[in-house]
Amino acid sequence: MLLSSFVSLIYRDGVTFQLFLASLITLIVGGIVMLFTRFHTKEMNKREGYIVVAFGWVIMTLSGTLPYVFTESIPSFTNAFFETMSGYTTTGATILNDIEAIPKGVLFWRSLTHWIGGMGIIVLAIAILPLLGIGGMQLFAAEAPGPSTDKLHPRITDTAKRLWLIYFGYTAAETILLKLAGMSFFDAINHSMATLSTGGFSTKNTSVAYWNGQPIIQYIIILFMFLAGTNFVLSYFAFKGKVQKVIKDEEFKLYFKFIVIFTVIAALIIYFRADVSASSISHPLVWGEAEGAIRHALFQVLSVITTTGFITADYTMWTPFLVVLFFGLMFLGGSAGSTSGGVKVVRHILMIKNGFLEFKRTLHPSAIVPVRYNSKSVPGKIVFNILAFFILYMLSFIIGALVFSMFQIDFQSSIGLSASSLGNIGPALGNFGPVNNYSSLPPLAQWWASFLMLIGRLELFTVLILFTPFFWRNR
Repeated sequence: MLLSSFVSLIYRDGVTFQLFLASLITLIVGGIVMLFTRFHTKEMNKREGYIVVAFGWVIMTLSGTLPYVFTESIPSFTNAFFETMSGYTTTGATILNDIEAIPKGVLFWRSLTHWIGGMGIIVLAIAILPLLGIGGMQLFAAEAPGPSTDKLHPRITDTAKRLWLIYFGYTAAETILLKLAGMSFFDAINHSMATLSTGGFSTKNTSVAYWNGQPIIQYIIILFMFLAGTNFVLSYFAFKGKVQKVIKDEEFKLYFKFIVIFTVIAALIIYFRADVSASSISHPLVWGEAEGAIRHALFQVLSVITTTGFITADYTMWTPFLVVLFFGLMFLGGSAGSTSGGVKVVRHILMIKNGFLEFKRTLHPSAIVPVRYNSKSVPGKIVFNILAFFILYMLSFIIGALVFSMFQIDFQSSIGLSASSLGNIGPALGNFGPVNNYSSLPPLAQWWASFLMLIGRLELFTVLILFTPFFWRNR
């Protein structure tokens, strides 16, 4: 927040004091809490790790509303909470009708919530605040996106630092490239933070479609969306020269294949069938233009798979088949260990493999047929965990859509809202599609969407386990 006040001062947008006051209040409250708990035991078990992560995100979201409320950019607390939760969970859904009218300091804070939430608030705390003196493995396991936690270093603090170093490096690289490609520095740094966090908040009302006339900008964002949706551990191996580990990784190979296959399908339909002129948002799209068809298809496929949520065109106008295809992609997700949301590719791999092996087990009931991933046997416990996760995910999606429908929201919009909120994607379907925002969503529905965003970002179990009676029992 203090950094945002400096940005406000540089651009003289008139909200410097309000942003400074928000940072000061947050600092004072945090300082008081630290002072009163300084003698408390610093031992932490797994149960407490879940509590700290879940409540930590809620409290950070509450404090994150202050810049919006103090500057009156979003005077309604419900709207401010929704925008902040959407930022921290890297969903990218917004209630703002005129983004370009918002002061630059506030827009920077909005993008910063993405960037912080992308790698995880708790991982950030472990990386730069070792003075807390607590063991961080419980927190990392509760927050790390994906079914398993890959450690780059025996000490969790060193793992977090390496992850943040890669994250910061990618953000800086994209900022420089976007600036060189023609973006202003302010737009470049904001879009870089939104890309690497797979968030999707833009500084423009038409999102990345604003630069439809500058393909190089969109290709740069495409590259970094792909990297952001890839396991950051693989990026670490690549920088260490262990490229073979990246190439041989099953999840990476399938993630890449998915992108290629779905892009080819979408590009062919856009080229031959889609009414591209009707789907244009900013710069006019040309009928039958091969490069444009491939670029827009690749951009939107990556945007949905990695759950970034940037848009270059209204894909709901690209034939009913593509609308259903993009809706299905909302359940795919990027790689485990990336900043993307969704189910994650590795879970789909293991579920499909286990499904096929059930045929073999039926024919040979006495045989021990383990599921293998990257040439290693996967413990049955992990397979059961993934199946339980998928069932919970689909139940959450169905219940989410049912609740939205209670607010008189139509079927297409309800299922789109539920899938988008739970998968941390941003653009949905129907009245909340790519060219619309969430400003018309009723206040109670905004709170429900915020809850779905939170459980989706924290991988369901971390939050939902708090609602089980046995979690709170001593034994």
